Amino acid sequence: MGSLFRSEEMALCQLFLQSEAAYACVSELGELGLVQFRDLNPDVNAFQRKFVNEVRRCDEMERKLRYLEKEIKKDGIPMLDTGESPEAPQPREMIDLEATFEKLENELREVNQNAEALKRNFLELTELKHILRKTQVFFDESVPTVYKSSSAYSSSKYRRYPQMADNQNEDEQAQLLGEEGVRASQPGQNLKLG
Repeated sequence: MGSLFRSEEMALCQLFLQSEAAYACVSELGELGLVQFRDLNPDVNAFQRKFVNEVRRCDEMERKLRYLEKEIKKDGIPMLDTGESPEAPQPREMIDLEATFEKLENELREVNQNAEALKRNFLELTELKHILRKTQVFFDESVPTVYKSSSAYSSSKYRRYPQMADNQNEDEQAQLLGEEGVRASQPGQNLKLG
């Protein structure tokens, strides 16, 4: 096999193909990698050319594949690289590929949106939890010392609620839906804040 360097011996050829066989012939020539095409209609606008819609569909599928590849790399998932270019799919297979890529892209976008919403909700709830803790400390400090020592304090509305307990170590280790989230999903269990 040769290559397309200037020092390589080349020949200028003109091929006449039937439109039904054009796709198969051009894909075979492209897989060989030994052909360079010349534009014989340089003055024709890109939108007036034949097969423009097919080229646009291929560009759109390539964009979806780049998006999927970027998301896979972002999550650190290893990808198998064979180093070989796959064979060009048949036109009837292109429709199936297009539908598969569309489905995968939509599912991945939905997963990303849901993950962002969960993170946003988690941060909002964490912020509210810290606000409740600070207000509880404020109210505890505002109770008179004499009143704190009396038996009425222990049964009053000023006593510290158990769900407001400061579990700093658990906060450090908490994940988005950790043990508490799993327990809350079971029937008869309540999700405890803090």
